[in-house]
Amino acid sequence: MTPVGTPGRRVRAATAGIAATALALTACGGGDDGGGSGGGGGGGDALIIGTTDVITTIDPAGSYDNGSFAVMNQVYPFLMNTPYGSPDVEPDIAESAEFTAPTQYTVTLKDGLTFANGHELTSSDVKFTFDRMVAINDPNGPAALLGNLTSVDTPDDTTVVFNLGSPDDQTFPQVLSSPAGPIVDEEVFAADALTPDADIVEGNAFAGPYVITSYEQNDLISYEANPDYQGLYGAPKTDSINVRYYAEASNLKLDVEEGAVDVAFRSLSATDIDDLRGNDDVEVVDGPGGEIRYITFNFNTQPYGATTPEADPAKALAVRQAVAHLLDREEIADQVYRGTYTPLYSYVPEGLTGAITPLRDLYGDGQGGPDADKAAQALQAAGVQTPVQLSLQYSNDHYGPSSGDEYALIKDQLESTGLFQVDLQTTEWTQYSEQRTADVYPAYQLGWFPDYSDADNYLTPFFRTENFLGNHYANPQVDQLIAQQTSTPDPAARQALIEQIQQLVAADLSTVPYLQGAQVAVVRSGVTGAEDTLDASFKFRYGALSRG
Repeated sequence: MTPVGTPGRRVRAATAGIAATALALTACGGGDDGGGSGGGGGGGDALIIGTTDVITTIDPAGSYDNGSFAVMNQVYPFLMNTPYGSPDVEPDIAESAEFTAPTQYTVTLKDGLTFANGHELTSSDVKFTFDRMVAINDPNGPAALLGNLTSVDTPDDTTVVFNLGSPDDQTFPQVLSSPAGPIVDEEVFAADALTPDADIVEGNAFAGPYVITSYEQNDLISYEANPDYQGLYGAPKTDSINVRYYAEASNLKLDVEEGAVDVAFRSLSATDIDDLRGNDDVEVVDGPGGEIRYITFNFNTQPYGATTPEADPAKALAVRQAVAHLLDREEIADQVYRGTYTPLYSYVPEGLTGAITPLRDLYGDGQGGPDADKAAQALQAAGVQTPVQLSLQYSNDHYGPSSGDEYALIKDQLESTGLFQVDLQTTEWTQYSEQRTADVYPAYQLGWFPDYSDADNYLTPFFRTENFLGNHYANPQVDQLIAQQTSTPDPAARQALIEQIQQLVAADLSTVPYLQGAQVAVVRSGVTGAEDTLDASFKFRYGALSRG
């Protein structure tokens, strides 16, 4: 794909990119520890990070998953971002940001911003970024987070005015720090289609704390500190970061034990983490968790769904209710995850304002346990013949090595009653992420790692009519309440709306959440900084890490 150029744009450097360098997994040059705004890296030995997360694409318009966003957080600038230790947003490459009218959010950029390729970073790039994301509206992208954005104005090179549909949007500043927020170079990215990762790297279209110097997707990525970064985090504490991608968590654990990996983040098995807690050469670092696991139902293709030959909304709901009655969350948390995940009975995770437990109140035994009799009654009342034939899909490489055990246990919980016969299938994430939005899977596994620390982030992407799930769920009352809560400044009134939304979606059951997990990183002795970035922002920022 040919990058889109913009006539009249000035360039501060002659080169449009840097050549990829060979990946070096050895210590590199030192320097001071840095700090403050801009000014290059802090030196220190190169760090090697290991992960099993999978990258879909590093084009922000085309991915909405943690593996891709982990890369974006290192290399792209944001208008707003979260400082270490806080879930609240502050200006990043912005000088200031505020509501200048109920439906206008105005951001002033810092002076002299550039991309690593020398292109100026101006308000024109910001407008281009958000206009293209909305225009592309990729089914695997985060455009749904921009549902309240109507247009973007640029009065001058450093001023951006976001025009909003609903007034007083309490979430919009946080949306600017989310996967919808990475600012891209309009001279490198295409305006109306996704730009290949290779073109992005070749174009050196980065302005975050790091730039990518070598990129082999889902294999090896090398990062170097960006000396021109002028954002919130200041200079990275380590100049060079190399990230290895593992197909098997067991191999990642082995490399941690042997000292070939300095930091492991997402995702070791619960058994491996348990074992590593007793290893004197490493430290297991725990952080606050906002991750959830849930089953998604496709309202068109699930049993009795809208496009099936036996379409019947009442029977389809009864099938979803029966699943909700039969899930034994405690058993999954204990047997599969050994307490690294806990049972979840809410659409908003415990700990966030507005979280209630409608799934415990409405389904199962009312105390959090399963109830086979209630499941049978729901199916019988709707006239559903049993056993229900249910196709259930999970990803074998995206949510950690325990997903197979997790879904084998869910299959057993559903089938042991005689009410279901489950066809359990698994697919690798690259194919999975495409097929789940193409009506291929009647019911399937997803996990959610929040974009920002607000209850809205567990509601808007899931339950608006045009939602990220693409599962054909629509409830006009829910749409109206979601829009209302985002523009309600009074905290108590907003909390009441968030609770009401959860009650409504619990009755509809387009998804069934069942687990809530913590953030866990494993670091070799002498590596510091993981505790700083494992905070309630839920962003793992490499710039906080250093050795010694």
